[in-house]
Amino acid sequence: MTPGTNGASTPEDDDPFGYLYADGQANGAQPPSGGYGYPHSVNRVRTVGTRQYGQQPPAGQTAAYGQASQQQGAYGRPNAHYAAPETLPGGAPAVQQQPSHGRGAGGGRGRGPNTKGLLIGAIAVVAAVVIGIGVAMMNGSDEDKPDDQAGGAAPTQSQSSEPSPSSTSSVSASGELPEIDAKALRLDGGTSLASDVKGAKADGGIYVSGFNHVGAKLTWTVSGIEKAGEFRLYARYSIPGADANATLSVNNKANSQPLGLKNFIGSPKGDYEKGWQTTWAPVTLNKGTNVIEIACNEGNQCDALFDQLWLE
Repeated sequence: MTPGTNGASTPEDDDPFGYLYADGQANGAQPPSGGYGYPHSVNRVRTVGTRQYGQQPPAGQTAAYGQASQQQGAYGRPNAHYAAPETLPGGAPAVQQQPSHGRGAGGGRGRGPNTKGLLIGAIAVVAAVVIGIGVAMMNGSDEDKPDDQAGGAAPTQSQSSEPSPSSTSSVSASGELPEIDAKALRLDGGTSLASDVKGAKADGGIYVSGFNHVGAKLTWTVSGIEKAGEFRLYARYSIPGADANATLSVNNKANSQPLGLKNFIGSPKGDYEKGWQTTWAPVTLNKGTNVIEIACNEGNQCDALFDQLWLE
């Protein structure tokens, strides 16, 4: 299509810059002197400084481009011709906007996070972990105890191979002479405590084992003897149905006769449990403290167990 075939000043030809082109000039486009260069164009040109906003244009004159209507109030000022619905009778109630607790559209600073609550929660978690670890450690320590500590198991022959410390017994206030159990004796020469054979009367059924070889020895220290003199030393022992004997010494002086450990009750051969019986031997004690020893020396037959000693 060419200019002029469709008629002048149609919307598609309303080009404000038509006067710059040949076809626009052919259609009568002129440089702007009050309009946009075409006939019938709207004149919206104003001299700089003549426009004023917020004023009512003269009657019959349309408000110029960019000129504010009287009904539209100046920026930031209420319009007298407009009232909000809630200000009218029966209007909608005013809604109060709740303050924001964070950063609003205006970028205002609001309430921050509850750091105190987070801190308390963290402390509670740490405390729970520490308590759990403590409980686990206490349970583990109970499980790791050896049998002789946790369960109080009776000692066996291999558990007491080391010599026990010297034991001292004293005369009681009533004048009764002392007695002693096997576990309170001093043990030397490979002797040890055991409880496998039943029938021992000592506390816990414990007796002295390992006396059946040369060098074995048990020692009892007695104190508080008020007067020197002759006493009887009693010994409770067990033999496997065969006679035995041992060397008896008082204050490092051996008795002329050995301590007889005979099978007085006729117990069967090889049966220690049925071989428990009692023997005695005369001893001379000094006033005060005395050391009594029973040893297996050369020439003795020492296959015997001991559980108690006492004086009369």
